[in-house]
Amino acid sequence: MATVNLDASGFGEALAKPGILLIDFWAKWCAPCRFFGPVFERVSTRHPDVTFAKVDVDEQVELSGMLGVQAMPTLMVFRDGVLLLNHAGALPESALEDLLRQARALDMGEVRRKMEAYQAEKAEARARSAL
Repeated sequence: MATVNLDASGFGEALAKPGILLIDFWAKWCAPCRFFGPVFERVSTRHPDVTFAKVDVDEQVELSGMLGVQAMPTLMVFRDGVLLLNHAGALPESALEDLLRQARALDMGEVRRKMEAYQAEKAEARARSAL
């Protein structure tokens, strides 16, 4: 699958789709982005079942800010709406392929159970500290 451009209005829809979503936050003036962009494009052609999206941080200031992007390039990996990775910096092709392999291998039911347990622990700790 070729990469798609993503903006704030399409982010929710992209995130709601089941499966893996990789987002490359980049800028035209960013030298590491110029290195990583072609890597991202090449890997996207080998994984048609994965959504590869690009966000130009200079054009999508609101979306970049909402997601806390502070360095370029930043790669975010989501699966079934859950953020799995937020990584600042360019990656070699082999590392990007490995990230995809790991994202595919996750048991999302287990991930969700762990997230719920963590949230319950945080709520309990807040309740104890309020006493």
